[in-house]
Amino acid sequence: MTMQTIPTSPLPLSIPKPRFRPPKKNIPQTKIERDHLKDAVREYVEKVNPVPPMPTDELKAHAMKILEAEKMDQIYRDYVGILVNNEMWKETLAAIPFERRLLLIPKCLRIESKCPAPFDEFGLLCKQCGLCSIQDLQNEAERLGYAVLVAEGSAIVMSLIETGKIEAIVGVSCISVLERAFPYMEAAAIPGVAIPLLQDDCIDTTVDLDWIWDTIHLTSDDHTRRLDLSGVQEQVDSWFSSEELEKIMGPAEGRVDEIARDWLGRAGKRWRPFLTVSTFQALRDQMNDPLPFDLRRVAVAVECFHKASLIHDDIEDEDKTRYGEKTLHEEHGVPVALNIGDLLIGEGYRMIAESTSDPSTRSELLKVAAEGQRCLCLGQGMELGWAADPSPLKSRQVIEIFRQKTAPAFEVALKMGAVYSGKHEQVNEVLESFSKALGIAYQIRDDLEDIGSQAESDDIQGLRLNILLGIAYEKASQEDQKALLESLWKRCPDREITSDQIKSLYIELKAVDRARHLLESYKEEAIGSLRDLENAGLKGLLRRVMGKIFNDTEIKGWCHEFEARNLPEKNLEKVAV
Repeated sequence: MTMQTIPTSPLPLSIPKPRFRPPKKNIPQTKIERDHLKDAVREYVEKVNPVPPMPTDELKAHAMKILEAEKMDQIYRDYVGILVNNEMWKETLAAIPFERRLLLIPKCLRIESKCPAPFDEFGLLCKQCGLCSIQDLQNEAERLGYAVLVAEGSAIVMSLIETGKIEAIVGVSCISVLERAFPYMEAAAIPGVAIPLLQDDCIDTTVDLDWIWDTIHLTSDDHTRRLDLSGVQEQVDSWFSSEELEKIMGPAEGRVDEIARDWLGRAGKRWRPFLTVSTFQALRDQMNDPLPFDLRRVAVAVECFHKASLIHDDIEDEDKTRYGEKTLHEEHGVPVALNIGDLLIGEGYRMIAESTSDPSTRSELLKVAAEGQRCLCLGQGMELGWAADPSPLKSRQVIEIFRQKTAPAFEVALKMGAVYSGKHEQVNEVLESFSKALGIAYQIRDDLEDIGSQAESDDIQGLRLNILLGIAYEKASQEDQKALLESLWKRCPDREITSDQIKSLYIELKAVDRARHLLESYKEEAIGSLRDLENAGLKGLLRRVMGKIFNDTEIKGWCHEFEARNLPEKNLEKVAV
């Protein structure tokens, strides 16, 4: 295989332009902390059952109790009070039609120095220039049926409420403005959900866009909105103990089978079987019924395929560790590892074939698995062809390999759940588009994690295919940069170079920034693929799954502290000598 045979695919047209600014001190600094507080508030409201509308003083009192229980700083009191208010009104908001809701967006989300939009008496008249997030939020909300205002000011809002056409408000603003608005909303008993800005500077502010998206799409038609995704993930994870695997797969037959079961039960995030079960849950009619035992076989089969691909990947990449332990071929030798990978593939097909679903469903499940396996192998073959005769690839070519190598596993997982539910035909096309963007985003995130401390293997030092190397080569303008990167692409640097030096080079060339933009762009593309999905349950669930996959962990180690530690003393000139 020559590099000319690797096709290119267009990158998403809309590249987000995030501005990385830390939140104010009265808002938790990381998304993980903010999500933790949301979970704590959700549990508290479910237990205490406070009734809205509620005066500000009472909201603050509830907030203090939550902060004390979570042993968190009282500086977050106002922020948690807003979360309590949101959780109380959540179900009421879900029952109100989109066309009777108002989305209130602050003008300070715009990039003030570049914004071409004028104002009238109702607020900002967006020119759809694409420089900020206002355009996307306004377009999506109006598509759903919302009235949208890009303005601050209680007078306008109250006049709209008095018309009787607005029955609920989703408001985005800084905490101080939200606090001033609460008395008006309480007096009118209007359901209101508020999303605080991350800064109070009144210029070029930022906000948690995922939070806004989830809120404006909240509807009682989505019967999965109360689905506990963490609980589903824990349930799926429990199926991979040795005892549960024996119930699902039957008794192990000899030592090779035991090794295969042990590998199957080792660490991993189980995203793929989780996606299978979640998709089934979203599409079936009775979500609260117990999960069919047979679904476990299908979900475990999906993980069998995935774990087999990891075994073969580790052999082909000559990796020494996986999950912080020896890889299977390091522990048992290449012949045994190859055999176990093949065994797991066979076990996956056996469990699907032995499922108790009707013949047409079994046939479709087998077809989905086989097509995914074929696509994955073709993608891996493209990478192996490059490895046999390595030369520089453009970032588009790297992404095309990601599309064929990583996306199929997600597509198989999602489609298996849809097929088992019996409703796959109406969602197949959307799942394909969603999977492609999700798989690419997931692989880009993995490459970014290689810069930090969470990498499962040192792909950088191993000089393996990755998006950062592609971007850096495209951005390099100096001859010494280009020569060094070309030698890295050809996997034969003519000098000793460490992982930290390569990371410094990536930062110097802003490859990390570009990769982050691509990550956000493909996440955005995955979300956009759900736009016309008519099944509200699946739509809402996949949107939340996106947040769960990409917000469970933070990418650490390559941020400003890494840059500050390395670049001043390891500039490009020193890297290249």
